[in-house]
Amino acid sequence: MDFLKDYMVFAIVGICLCVGYIIKKLIAKDAFDRFIPLIVGVLGAGLNIWINMQVSAEVILAGLVSGLASTGLYEVFHQFIHK
Repeated sequence: MDFLKDYMVFAIVGICLCVGYIIKKLIAKDAFDRFIPLIVGVLGAGLNIWINMQVSAEVILAGLVSGLASTGLYEVFHQFIHK
């Protein structure tokens, strides 16, 4: 799993974290929460394709990893604040 940190794009993590937080607070239905990782993963891949102006497996992977890392980062902060 250490090799995945090489694919992190911190600007994308920050953007996806903010978008995921906004979605979580605007749509307060527990049934919808399971789609947030999908949304931020696709958003991260799209942003990284846009930033790099190319489509390759590495660019898509970096975007997906960054988008999904934002979900994990949100959960870490959420657990830290509420405990």
